[in-house]
Amino acid sequence: MDVQQERRDYDLWFTEYQTRDLRLGLRIKRVLRNIQTAYQHLLVVETQQYGNLLALDGAIQITEADEFAYHEMMAHIPSCAHPSPKRALVVGGGDGGVIRELLKHDSIEEAVLVDIDPEVTRASRDFFPKVSKALDEDRVTLLTADALAYIKGQSGSFDIVVVDSTDPVDFAAGLFRAPFYRDVAKALRPEGIMIAQTESPFAEPELVQGAYRELSTVFPVTALCWGALPTYPTGMWTYAVGSKVLDPGEPRRTLPARSTRYYSSSVHRAAFVLPPFLSDMIRTSRE
Repeated sequence: MDVQQERRDYDLWFTEYQTRDLRLGLRIKRVLRNIQTAYQHLLVVETQQYGNLLALDGAIQITEADEFAYHEMMAHIPSCAHPSPKRALVVGGGDGGVIRELLKHDSIEEAVLVDIDPEVTRASRDFFPKVSKALDEDRVTLLTADALAYIKGQSGSFDIVVVDSTDPVDFAAGLFRAPFYRDVAKALRPEGIMIAQTESPFAEPELVQGAYRELSTVFPVTALCWGALPTYPTGMWTYAVGSKVLDPGEPRRTLPARSTRYYSSSVHRAAFVLPPFLSDMIRTSRE
């Protein structure tokens, strides 16, 4: 089959409007699920370039090809910076990718996943088995609940909190603000660390600044790190880390060789080396 014939056969596209002036398009082979849940529109498609793709309200959440880069950073930055994490909380992340990575740490005795929309987990089980494969392990507790309400009932319960949220709109908006971060700090143990995805510094600089500023009012130790993620806006993604006492940029633990595809101790350290424009951005956010 020549290129022109292939284009005629697969002329269906998924397009994410990443900003008013930026789009990402992927050719679709077939639609696997297309539903309106109680909270959001959920779409799963098979793409030519990145395999299966999950989108919520038109925004890409995961693809088979690059999900590991995001999930490994979210899980292993805080877990390896902590000397011995035993109990972890994942806020959002119903696909199970962060849970999969957290359970690579033998010290983890329980990983609690709180997601408001069970349809996300159902879709991941059906179409992303390599992502969701750890959800049924004995060390995992799955809760369908509003994380903003759940976290208020916790006190000194967790060593690690991973905020794997969708974009800061509708029910997820509160996950980027100081009141929520204060509740997270209360839920963490004395050496606790939290990490949150904080979007692209090119596509959403005000959001990066705002989230980092809010976090800095709560935690005595804050830092920003970054990594590559092809299907998220601009391909450069940031993660904000809040810690009570520990330096999150220094890995204290290592993972077995070849257990990760993106994360390593060297990548951990390098991720906290910020380009000057990004250093300036978060410095300005504190002024």
